[in-house]
Formats: sequence, structure tokens, C-alpha cells
Amino acid sequence: MYQKIFSRLLSAMAGPRPVVLSGPSGAGKSTLLKRLLKEYEGVFGFSVSHTTRNPRPGEVNGKGLKYLPILLEATTLLPLADVLSSARDYHYVTREAMQKAIDSGEFIENAEFSGNIYGTSKASVQDVQAKNLICILDIDMQGVKNIKKTDLNPIYVSIQPPSMEILEKRLRDRQTETEQSLQKRLEAARIDMEISKESGLFDVVIINDDLEEAYGKLKGVLIEEINKVQDAQKS
Repeated sequence: MYQKIFSRLLSAMAGPRPVVLSGPSGAGKSTLLKRLLKEYEGVFGFSVSHTTRNPRPGEVNGKGLKYLPILLEATTLLPLADVLSSARDYHYVTREAMQKAIDSGEFIENAEFSGNIYGTSKASVQDVQAKNLICILDIDMQGVKNIKKTDLNPIYVSIQPPSMEILEKRLRDRQTETEQSLQKRLEAARIDMEISKESGLFDVVIINDDLEEAYGKLKGVLIEEINKVQDAQKS
């Protein structure tokens, strides 16, 4: 018990608490965060993820932290940058080096896509905290459970749609999905919505039925950390 309390105290001293944001595609995470970032410019930051893939033209290895009124980039599993920006920065590493770091517990989450490993390291989150910014981590349910095993002590927020019917309508209205990919998203959403009900998994579960109400709840759960960052920036 004392070790857990001590870890939280150390985390608090390291900088603002990160925010773990989870929820299915179509729940409205990007819409809510756009509003948050517009209202609180220069308060939030993102972690630079690691990958074993080769850099693409114009990409720079480990490019520095950005403020987030323009770009929100979080972690690897459900990147909001797909919605808010096509740009992203990575630390490009070899598969051997990354696997070694994963095995030694240096990553809070990782996944493999198209033969390449992507992941978010503890150090990358701590880098954002050291800049006195709130690090937003957009994570799937498995990632949420993995972070529970770390000492990051984030604020856990789940954004959920009012119903599967409404979620399906939102996704169809985007007209960006094939029927096959749509069904995969809907199945993932069903699982996501069910797991989000687990007691103690999230600090708050926000049902995005009314945008104003949902935004008020999101802001409410983050306002203490937001105020701390703004007060520090003024001093």
C-alpha cells in the first residue's frame, strides 16, 4: 500500500497527470478534444511514439514535442491524428532494440501492424510531463489495462456513444468505411462499451449523447490539472 502511495507522490511531482482517453471510433472523442484544445491552448501535449518501420519522406526521427491546438497525436492503437491531422512523429528504432525495451518493461503499450511494431514508452510520456503539459493518450481497452500496471497515475476517461444504433448511424454518415470495415468497427465498439462498464476501470465514463453536456463532463474531470498547468505557466 505504501509503495503505491509513494509512486503516486513521485508521479505528481514529475508533472501534470496524463489523461488516458478511450472509446470506440464514432463516440466523438476527436470532436470533444478539438473543443478542449481550442479553449485551453498550450496546456496539452502528446507523446512521440516508437516504431520499427522506416521513416517516410519528410518524417524526422524523434521530432520534438508539439503544443496541441493544431495537432493532437497520442498513442498507437487508436490515433486521433487520423481525424485531426495526417502528420505524426516517431522515434524510429530497430525491431531488436524495441523488442528488448518492451521485454524490459519500458513501454506502456505496444502493438504490431503490417509487420511493424508501434508503441508508447514511459519515457515519452514523462518527457511531456517535464514540459508541464498534460499528455493525452488515446488508448484501446487492452492498453488501458496495461497502463493500470504502471506508475503513471493518469486520469482515465472513457467516451462512449449513447447506443450501438446511434454509433452505427454516425459511422455510416461519415461515408469513409467499407461494409466490412464498418462491421469490424461495430464489433470492436460492442466489446469496448461492455468493458467500459467494469467497476474501477475508468475515473469517468462519458456518454456522448449531448455534446455540450459531454464536453462539460470532460472539462470537469480535467479542470484541476488544467488549472495547475496554467498557474505554473503564469509563475
